[in-house]
Amino acid sequence: METTVEDFDALVIGAGAGGLCAAARLSHLGYRTLVVERLDRVGGRASTYEIDGFKVNNGAIVLELGGVTEETFATVGAPYDVRMPSPPLLYRIGGKDIDVTGGGWGFLLGKLTRQGAKLVKGLGAAREDSGLPEAELSTAEWVSKYTGNENVHGMFRNMCGSIFAVGSEELPARVFLTYFTRKSAFKKFGFHPEGTIGAWRALADVVTGNGGEIWLNSEVRSLTVTDGLVTGAVISRDGESVEVGCRVAISNAGPAATVEMVGADNLPADYREEVRRKDRPCAMITVNIASQERLIEAQGMLSFGKTRRLCYIANFTDLCPEMAPPGWHLYSASGVPKPAVGDFDERAETELIMEDLREQVPGFERARVLSTVVTRDGWPPQRAVAGFDLAPTTPIPNLWNVGDGVKEYANGGTTACAETAKLIVEQITERHPVGAGR
Repeated sequence: METTVEDFDALVIGAGAGGLCAAARLSHLGYRTLVVERLDRVGGRASTYEIDGFKVNNGAIVLELGGVTEETFATVGAPYDVRMPSPPLLYRIGGKDIDVTGGGWGFLLGKLTRQGAKLVKGLGAAREDSGLPEAELSTAEWVSKYTGNENVHGMFRNMCGSIFAVGSEELPARVFLTYFTRKSAFKKFGFHPEGTIGAWRALADVVTGNGGEIWLNSEVRSLTVTDGLVTGAVISRDGESVEVGCRVAISNAGPAATVEMVGADNLPADYREEVRRKDRPCAMITVNIASQERLIEAQGMLSFGKTRRLCYIANFTDLCPEMAPPGWHLYSASGVPKPAVGDFDERAETELIMEDLREQVPGFERARVLSTVVTRDGWPPQRAVAGFDLAPTTPIPNLWNVGDGVKEYANGGTTACAETAKLIVEQITERHPVGAGR
């Protein structure tokens, strides 16, 4: 095979949310950037594909408004066509849909339990470090300190599942409380009319518009390490083995995959062991649904109290009719299995979600199931349980990880990916200024 050699300032491995946010920022700052993606489309686990004219998301379904993701788009000059539902979220408790807009936690919890005021007080206390529980306490255990109400426990479990892709038994209460009291907590979010991939296409256009390149259907086979630094990569592209050079490298493929690309001999044993120990992917089960009748009244997302496994159902076509053929509604329902981390029975856990849908969503049995998708193991909704992430830096000074395996503490979803991308690019511009040479 013919081998060609080309040099770039920055190599980004993976065109997921974190990779593209980093690549767009770097290219905007003048770094000649190459993005290598093994799939045939951008977006990774926040992408979109078509089924019979329906734009079906393959993972992340919502994009935050007013946070670091939107800031990234504004910084690099990319359009951010995200439509916000009103209200963004309803809770179905005891067969009734409750809008908590304006009333917040106190309004909702007060409807569910006499202990609501104590729970709200506990949430308020978490705004101070002294009010955060010890790291070992799970969210479920923290809620149990205040109430045994099954609907309250179900609501907290489903919130943990919706945001962090784990149950409340698996998520540290310290993480949950930090997220809701100190992070943006997805207070505003919406849908993209092209499916989530539409946003990432806009960032990809920024990269190529600034002279960078995006290679789809291509895979980094190995990273070249010279004198303790990444100096290039060997890439499989169009049946050829292509060698490229780079000044810095960012991996959006996950820390474990990054170790494989670098080669164990180029990394200290304690770091390899830490990567192995913290490689704890979680899982989620999603049912994509098409219906010619309206299934839920919520314009955005409908969450639930006590369910078997179902966390939420999202309604895309009220705001984004472009995502479905005329006359059709498009929904996505998701839940986390038990356990969400480790092995589980896919068939049994999926059936529990189907039972919830039949029970909670009138008309579901007359609808069409477009696909049922289980994301887990090597293709998980989150590569690390929030609170147990690795640092984005590596023992190699010009190599970073980005994405949901190296999230900032108590963050999740695509917002966490955009946040790590911003922080990493700040480090790169400080240590490896554009135009400084190799």
